[in-house]
Amino acid sequence: MNNKKKLCAFLTDILVYIIGSILYSVAVSGIISANKISPGGFTGIATLLDYLFSLPSGITLFLLNIPVIILGLVKFGGFFIVKTAIATAIVSFTLTLTDYFIPEFIIDKVLAAVFGGMLMGLGLSLIMLRGATTGGVDVIAKLVNKHFRHITVGRIILIMDGFVIFLAAAVYRDIESALYSIVSLYVSSLIMDRVLYGADNGKIIYIITSHPDEVCHDINNLIHRGVTKLAVKGGYTGKERTLLLCTVRRYEVSAVYDAINKYDRSAFIFLSDAGEIIGEGFKNFS
Repeated sequence: MNNKKKLCAFLTDILVYIIGSILYSVAVSGIISANKISPGGFTGIATLLDYLFSLPSGITLFLLNIPVIILGLVKFGGFFIVKTAIATAIVSFTLTLTDYFIPEFIIDKVLAAVFGGMLMGLGLSLIMLRGATTGGVDVIAKLVNKHFRHITVGRIILIMDGFVIFLAAAVYRDIESALYSIVSLYVSSLIMDRVLYGADNGKIIYIITSHPDEVCHDINNLIHRGVTKLAVKGGYTGKERTLLLCTVRRYEVSAVYDAINKYDRSAFIFLSDAGEIIGEGFKNFS
């Protein structure tokens, strides 16, 4: 990649980080913390310190992240930590601005948890799409996982978010706050999954049939999807058959069923979800 392309990619990263940070900060300042709901992670700790001691949450978030980012640079290095440091600084800045300039929307807590979570998830997704995170819990989770491989990153983040939510319930003296925080984080995770992986979601279809050539022909020529053929043998019957493996978009499943039904009504079919599909006809390697 030449210098001009590198500069364009860097400027695009910054622009997306700014947009994502604004969405995230508006959600936290205007909706989530305004209704005494915790966003979890370091941001959750920062909003609690703001509530207790009137410390600017954006500045607090930045200060909390400094030792974590430094540790991440020492342990991991690389562009991921550098990008995370930049994104964290931008989030801290926009969170400081929204604390002062965005009005608090005191609404029904269910609506606050749902819509605040949606906006939070969208903002974080944009940042992650450009290869960064907002630091804090994510970096700590990676550091812990490096030394304790049996503990997954997702589980570490869940434990730490759970601790922050429990702390928020104690500070706000409201057990319902913890429940709404769980709802908000759940909604946020759903939005993040949809934005980060939703465009590549699909189905994997396994077809055991006695007419593999005919079914394969229709899938190749009518649906324009590739098919993998595997020779299989029934464990009970001992009969030799063919297993067809095909990956398709959700809306193409019914067309595959039609092709199977056309040639082999006794075919055995099972379907599974594909969270992300990389390859020809789907998503390319970035």
